[in-house]
Amino acid sequence: MDFAFKEEQLQLADALKRWIARDYGVEARREIVRSSAGTSEQAWATMAELGLTALPVPEEQGGFSGDAVDMFVVMQELGRGLVVEPYFATVLGAEFLRLGGGHGALLERIAAGELKLACALGERQSRHDMRDIATRAERDGGGWRLSGEKKVVLHGAQAGMLVVSARSGGGQRGEDGIALFAVPADAEGVHVTEYRMLDGQRAADVRLDGVRVDAAAAIGQPGAGWPLLEAALDYGAGLLCAEAVGAMDALFAATLEYLKTRQQFGVPIGKFQALQHRMADMYIHLEQARSMALLAAVRLRGGEVAARRQAVSAAKYRVGQAARFVGQQAVQLHGGMGVTDELAAAHYFKRLSTIELTLGDSDHHLARFMAQPDFTGQAAAAEAP
Repeated sequence: MDFAFKEEQLQLADALKRWIARDYGVEARREIVRSSAGTSEQAWATMAELGLTALPVPEEQGGFSGDAVDMFVVMQELGRGLVVEPYFATVLGAEFLRLGGGHGALLERIAAGELKLACALGERQSRHDMRDIATRAERDGGGWRLSGEKKVVLHGAQAGMLVVSARSGGGQRGEDGIALFAVPADAEGVHVTEYRMLDGQRAADVRLDGVRVDAAAAIGQPGAGWPLLEAALDYGAGLLCAEAVGAMDALFAATLEYLKTRQQFGVPIGKFQALQHRMADMYIHLEQARSMALLAAVRLRGGEVAARRQAVSAAKYRVGQAARFVGQQAVQLHGGMGVTDELAAAHYFKRLSTIELTLGDSDHHLARFMAQPDFTGQAAAAEAP
């Protein structure tokens, strides 16, 4: 298994680093976060120009057919830069459309940077279980009528199209009867309430009051959407792991620089052995998280379902644990300044905390990993006499 990045992947990462260093520093990001829009159209145009919006889109729709490892490189750099534009939400939505098929025109607009997406999946009662769907999809002539409410829809107010999960049949928490739809954000009956989250990114609550869509809006086969939904959620979790690794990388570097420059008793505090030990522990957590996140990206590219589930949940758990440790240590090593808005460390910590709660927290993915047949079978074999 080859874990080395290709030359073109490294070149793309370098281009992203240069853009972020030049145009997306801490002050520029702070202004974007505090603006009424919460995102920058100029930054989005630059991302499209760099080919980021086309990267995950199939070549047939004007994209580059980038796989999960290509996206690992991108998300890692966006994590380092704490970029707040709706790239993750759009890419996750594009994955739904790619897996479902039949939405080539939308994918072409995504590749060109003309369309942003948001994924309206979670509900008030569902927490991390995306099978728990109360939103209803009912037949209405040749189309569908959607009714329900979705919570914490990342960049829901910035999207031109919403990927909505609904239940066309089955029990509320069952895998059968799940349907997915591409719903125009300006459709009659769609009500969006926007707010800013802890990490500065925007989210929204979306209410669907009898929203009518035609049959072509369905993503995949209505009523049999769970495999598609699960695959896209794993893809999204893998992207978040890569973003978290990039954020931890930048946070570690910022903390190391602070220890080299902050002086106490006439010497840099980085000279103190106890702090060196803490930095060493942070580095170990970071590198273990990086390895697990990259393995998850490779498994996502491979396409084998059981291996994908195991690798993604293992990575999300390990990355979550590393993010908590690295974030807390970085804040403490920065002293009282570590929690202030002036230092980037506080913003990295907030973003890492939000990633931990997105698409399943550590406890959720640990339980999911342990529930896999291979895990339970190995455990039973180990206990047998």
